[in-house]
Amino acid sequence: MKKEDLKGLSADELRTEIGAEQDRLLKLRFAHAVSPVENPMRIRESRKRITRLNTELTVKSRQA
Repeated sequence: MKKEDLKGLSADELRTEIGAEQDRLLKLRFAHAVSPVENPMRIRESRKRITRLNTELTVKSRQA
């Protein structure tokens, strides 16, 4: 998801996306602990996506 796409989301949608991405990251970490994940870069990408979503949520909350 690009920066422009994130700016178009509302605060509630951002919170929903953050929750979904955190669940995805948790499942990836558990899967990686049991046996190596096929693409371990997905863990890093998921963390970065959560951070981007949180940053955009912070920007929106300061504007309101």
